[in-house]
Amino acid sequence: MASPKPAARTFSDLLVWRKAHEFVLAIYALTATFPKEETYGLTSQLRRAAVSIPANIAEGFRRRGRPDKARFMNHAEASLEECRYYLILAHDLGYGDTADLAISLEKVSRMLSAYAAALLTPVS
Repeated sequence: MASPKPAARTFSDLLVWRKAHEFVLAIYALTATFPKEETYGLTSQLRRAAVSIPANIAEGFRRRGRPDKARFMNHAEASLEECRYYLILAHDLGYGDTADLAISLEKVSRMLSAYAAALLTPVS
């Protein structure tokens, strides 16, 4: 039987945070290629929404109560959905291939959903 994983000591120990951070880095790389007229439009909106995902995971990590932690995970999930739309828009505008980012976002979504659900599961 495998030994249990040690509890995360900081938010950066969380796999879901690390994957969300990787997503942000990829978003910055993609948006760097967007047209200059999008600097204050889609580029800014997509970057802000992407950064909000790991930022809310980090902020929620230090919250004391499980419901409070889960609330921040819900904020992260909302930002994730915002990113999902912006990737569709970027693709439809012809601003780049967003397929790999959409796959990465889906992985983060599943992990974040599982983490939030675990926070809301009563401890026995």
